[in-house]
Amino acid sequence: MQQPKTYDIVGIGIGPFNLGLAALCAPIESLSTLFLDKASEFNWHPGMMLSDATLQVPFMADLVTMADPTSPYSFLNYLKQTDRLYKFYIREDFFVLRKEYNAYCKWAIAHLPNCRFGQKVTAINHIDGLYQVEKVDQATGACETIFTRKIVLGTGTAPKVPDFITPAIHKNAVHSSAYLKFKPTLLAQKTVTVIGSGQSAAEIFYDLLPETENGLKLKWFTRPDRFFPMEYSKLTLELTSPEYVDHFYNLSDAKRKQLLAKQNSLFKGINFDLINQIFDKLYELSVDGEKINAELMPNCQLNNLKVNKDGSYQLDFYHTESEKDFTVDTDFVVLSTGYKYSEPSFLSGIDMRIARNADGLFQVQRNYAIDVSGNEIFVQNAELHTHGFVTPDLGMGAYRNASIINAILGFEIYPVEKRIAFQQFSVDGEQEALRQALDDPKTEFEERACHLEPVETT
Repeated sequence: MQQPKTYDIVGIGIGPFNLGLAALCAPIESLSTLFLDKASEFNWHPGMMLSDATLQVPFMADLVTMADPTSPYSFLNYLKQTDRLYKFYIREDFFVLRKEYNAYCKWAIAHLPNCRFGQKVTAINHIDGLYQVEKVDQATGACETIFTRKIVLGTGTAPKVPDFITPAIHKNAVHSSAYLKFKPTLLAQKTVTVIGSGQSAAEIFYDLLPETENGLKLKWFTRPDRFFPMEYSKLTLELTSPEYVDHFYNLSDAKRKQLLAKQNSLFKGINFDLINQIFDKLYELSVDGEKINAELMPNCQLNNLKVNKDGSYQLDFYHTESEKDFTVDTDFVVLSTGYKYSEPSFLSGIDMRIARNADGLFQVQRNYAIDVSGNEIFVQNAELHTHGFVTPDLGMGAYRNASIINAILGFEIYPVEKRIAFQQFSVDGEQEALRQALDDPKTEFEERACHLEPVETT
């Protein structure tokens, strides 16, 4: 009987992070990989694919460039291959349109043989030193068992909605991730309220502002004390660095929680230019002297949502500075309340192999592994509590993927930067042991090193 194929890596979920991993693994011919996603196709935040929306990081934060600038899967090569390079050059804007980034990712997938969509993972078990991944084909219903030595979880985050809102009951209260899907319904209403303080809330508010000239009443409430911009100064950007991750990782759990609570402006704020565009549009609407059909109010904590007799909603707020309760009526609510990581249910079969902290969260190693051995199960965008606010940053995706690949192989096939910042985050020598552990991973792949194809550099 023929032995089933055993993969070196099976990636579960194909978002930008695992897609980048697939692209970086592709040139390593002796490394067998397979990436699975339950969706029928790749589509990155389709509910927020506004025509003029851009990424909040420069184009070099693509799938591969920060790990391998020579990769054929770079954004610049995508532009060249699709006859758009000169158009991009003349545009003189480092920030890629969100819809173009989506097209770029789809282009990369079309050139990668190791990505399969419509494949839902239902269970994982660990037997005889291998992980058995059970999956079902969403189109045919066919079941299959995949064998692998390593797993990389890239299942992403899910929309976060307040507990007092039930989508089945509150049909006109939707998360921002579904904004474009519900926009036709929304525009048929008299009053629309946006809840949230981040980029999505700002983009939706700005997108709807022109509709206020057609009679739409638009409201925007946020819990912070102001509509704050995301910090983007150059010395602040040095915090998106390997050495700051080292520093953050070495802190106590309590100190990490304390820091994250104070760092919202580093990764949850609004693009500075967009804030100015919103003000300029409000100014334009005010010139005629008529009252603007738009309201903005910070310091507002949403505590409940009730259905009125006519089907509209009553929003119960608490003003955090005035310390007063108040209510607002609205016909439609857009909840830009962010995302949260949700553990996939298929991990239950290997729960005994996963390390956890006192809060029950993944005990993520510095090399992004969460298993008790420290080199078998890796995570993407599930380590905010251990690695800090750079976790969801597209700009650090290639660095993390290079670190994961190097850890799995047992040697550095993709050189990773050790220090990029001018500033120092920790006392000298505090991180040396951790850095040495990262630089000297030991795995079963070392004996296969001589058979691995090098990454192309020309």
